[in-house]
Amino acid sequence: MRETEAELDELQTLLDASLARSTAHARSIIDGRTITARQLTQVLTGMCTLALSTVTARSEPRISGADGHFLHGRWHFGTARGAAKARHLAARPAASVAHLRGEDLGVFTHGRVEILNPRDGEPAADWPDLLAYFKDFYGDDAFDWDEDIVYYRLHPHWMTVYAPDVDKLLAG
Repeated sequence: MRETEAELDELQTLLDASLARSTAHARSIIDGRTITARQLTQVLTGMCTLALSTVTARSEPRISGADGHFLHGRWHFGTARGAAKARHLAARPAASVAHLRGEDLGVFTHGRVEILNPRDGEPAADWPDLLAYFKDFYGDDAFDWDEDIVYYRLHPHWMTVYAPDVDKLLAG
């Protein structure tokens, strides 16, 4: 868990507000079967496979996989600079991600991406720390980190979590 108390508070506020403005159907499934922000950060450690949704120039939806890392209450993920999803996100930064673990966990997030290491322009202020984390996770020589890979942070405006058995999640 890398989150500060302020980040946990912000995440909890987002989770509560998102559930409150969800449809009655979604609330009927999730309400009483969710977890707190603190519990979520304890569960989402290391790499979490994401289903990432983007939109083409013709407004056609596309979904692909991405390695997700939940850091400081936000999803972070990368892809090759030449990937279709990189082109989609450069032109249309709205994205949705889902992380699912069978029937035990579903984390659903909608928001806008920020490019952390743009080819042209200044990287995000925390990029050096994030890059150190990614190099530690994947290996310093896994990629040409400056040229090959683009990383994103998803700034969520909506996020819900389905977790019917928190004890099972925290034990695993």
